[in-house]
Amino acid sequence: MAAHKRTSAAVVAGALTALLVAAPASTALAADGDMEKCYGVAKAGQNDCAAGEGTTCQGTSTVDGQKNAWIYLPAGLCEKLVGGSLEEA
Repeated sequence: MAAHKRTSAAVVAGALTALLVAAPASTALAADGDMEKCYGVAKAGQNDCAAGEGTTCQGTSTVDGQKNAWIYLPAGLCEKLVGGSLEEA
């Protein structure tokens, strides 16, 4: 059952990542407080920014779930996802 929950969370994170990468308004929503930075859940190359040393910004994370790469997610969702954190690791 626990493996199923992890798989479900990964599927949700992947789907949200795909939606948010395609949504140019995510930065504006974040400024309104409806979105928050979520570290550790972005798929490789799908982060919004801050992918750590040796990278430049958006789309530069090198592995799935990179702990110092973030994506914008709706406020309150990040910590419900496996590996999700509001703070950079």
